[in-house]
Amino acid sequence: MSFLPITVGVLVAGGIFLLCQAGLIRIIFGITLLSHGANLVLLAAGVSAWRGEPLTGQGDPAEAGDPLPMAFVLTAIVITLAVTVFLLALARIGHDDDTLRVPDTGEDHRA
Repeated sequence: MSFLPITVGVLVAGGIFLLCQAGLIRIIFGITLLSHGANLVLLAAGVSAWRGEPLTGQGDPAEAGDPLPMAFVLTAIVITLAVTVFLLALARIGHDDDTLRVPDTGEDHRA
């Protein structure tokens, strides 16, 4: 039994569960969990665990690991951090109240 698919499944399931919640902070944490799950999938695509180091001049290039998925993950981590900070700032400015539904009482509150 492999540990990586279970971890990705738990992260994605937790992220989707949090995205379905009402609070903006929970939605932000859900997006963060989903991005971590996607990063693990990208790292698994690089299969660097059983391949050689991608260094020039050392070993056979056909047996070297692909450095492109690692670069994608590094870029995704930076983008996720920026989006998370931006969304947390929006949640702080908006007092985390823009995703809660206020029931309509039908009363006219105009002055």
